Amino acid sequence: MEQSNGEIDQNKKTKHKGKHDKPKPWDDPSINHWKIEKFDPSWNEGGMLEASSFSTLFPQYREKYLQEAWPIVKGALKEFGIACELNLVEGSMTVSTTRKTRDPYIIVKARDLIKLLSRSIPAPQAIKILDDEMQCDIIKIGNMVSNKERFVKRRQRLVGPNSSTLKALEILTGCYILVQGNTVAAMGPFKGLKQVRRIVLDCMLNTLHPVYNIKILMFKRDLAKNPELANENWDRFLPKFKKKNVKKKVKSKEKKPYTPFPPPQQPSKIDLQLESGEYFLSDKKKSEKKWQEKQEKQIEKTAENKRKRETAFVPPEEPSVHHHIKPTDDKNDVNAMTESLKRKAKELSKKNVDEHVNPEDYIAGSSAASKKKCKSNKYS
Repeated sequence: MEQSNGEIDQNKKTKHKGKHDKPKPWDDPSINHWKIEKFDPSWNEGGMLEASSFSTLFPQYREKYLQEAWPIVKGALKEFGIACELNLVEGSMTVSTTRKTRDPYIIVKARDLIKLLSRSIPAPQAIKILDDEMQCDIIKIGNMVSNKERFVKRRQRLVGPNSSTLKALEILTGCYILVQGNTVAAMGPFKGLKQVRRIVLDCMLNTLHPVYNIKILMFKRDLAKNPELANENWDRFLPKFKKKNVKKKVKSKEKKPYTPFPPPQQPSKIDLQLESGEYFLSDKKKSEKKWQEKQEKQIEKTAENKRKRETAFVPPEEPSVHHHIKPTDDKNDVNAMTESLKRKAKELSKKNVDEHVNPEDYIAGSSAASKKKCKSNKYS
């Protein structure tokens, strides 16, 4: 009985209801279904039946760069049989298929190329989108935040100081990321683009900071290296970040006393004009009055500006030095002076005695007077 039951079970497993339930040749675990094979022109020798074209506009500040880089773009597209045109009058770029085009999907790649060029991605980097393994995603972030200041802060949060956050995201996701204006352009594999889009949305909607997403990606990269954890759930290993909202203290407003009567109505512009008499003036006088008021304000403004300019040339006030002299009596000053003079006279007389110096020799006219006296004594 057991054997017969086993045979029945096997028959049930191998039984197919219709032709679509039969095993397919591609249902093999050894085949990598995600691998993109390189296109062979022999697969489409006849070319395209209909011409397809795409065009996109570009901002005015990209005009000069696109003119310089257009020969490089044209040469890269020529290899795949795609024609391109740069219209500077309309400010647009157009790509279209030709008779030489063989790959039917290359026109979509060319469309992505001109989109990336219009979003300020350099031409050498944008040309890489023509490879089969490279994909792109342009994330629009302009309408996510209504307040402009908040939008700029969150966009800067995504870039980080000295673009450190952006570089870390590029390394972990394997994508090229450029934040420009109201969009974020990313280039890379599908898996990396999916991660970049989630991180950008979390940042702009203030769900999770990019730094926390970077930490989660680092944990996932370390876990992927361990083959034992390949088929397990990684949620228990990943860090969980809780959002902390710091509540600001609301200042209590002073309650005004309740009055059943409404506040008095404020006078309107016409009421004020009636009070001042301006309402009855003619248009010419009104314009003259306005011009006069404008001139007065202008004179006051110029005088104020002149005063501000002159303040730079005003020398600073120097601190005054006050010499504190001790008050003394007049009698004490006179006595001190007489004593000092007597002392100096005594010292001078001592010097004259010691050196035997005649002071008359040093006085002009004293020698001549002595000679005259001698002559008068002789004749007498």
